[in-house]
Amino acid sequence: MSKKLILGGVATVLLLSAGGAAAWWKLKDHGSAGEAKAHVAEAVDYKYVTLDKVIVMLRNGEQESGSHYLAVDLVFKAPPKTEKQTRDHLPLLRSVAVKALSERTRAQASSMGVDALASTLNEAFHEAYAAEHQEMPFAEAMIGKLIVE
Repeated sequence: MSKKLILGGVATVLLLSAGGAAAWWKLKDHGSAGEAKAHVAEAVDYKYVTLDKVIVMLRNGEQESGSHYLAVDLVFKAPPKTEKQTRDHLPLLRSVAVKALSERTRAQASSMGVDALASTLNEAFHEAYAAEHQEMPFAEAMIGKLIVE
C-alpha cells in the first residue's frame, strides 16, 4: 500500500508541475506579463511638463485667523506631439489651478489627500478646456509636491 501512496504522490506532483508550467507559458506570451510590457511602453511614450511653485492663499475657516497658503508643484503627463503646446499653456494652467484651489480653506486642503486634490485640479482643467471648446494637450495633471501651511 505504501507504493500506491508514493506513486499517487509522485503523479500529483507531476500533474501540478505540468499545470504550473502551462500557466506560466500562457502568461509569458499573452497574459499579465504582456500587459505589463505594454504599460511600460505606454509610460515611456509620455513627456512630463512641470509647473513649479503654484502658491495659493487659502480662505480662513470660521474660527481661523491669519494667512494660510497652499504651495503645489504640478506635473502634466503629455504625449510627445503636444508637449510644446502644454508648455505654451502653462500660464493658463497656473491660472486655472489657482482659481480651483483658492476656494478651499486650510482645513479642507489639509484634509484632502494628494489624489483628491489632483482630481479636483483635473476636473478644473477639463472644465476650462471644455469652455474654450478645445482638447487638453495633456492626459493628466499630477501633484509633484504639496505644502499646506
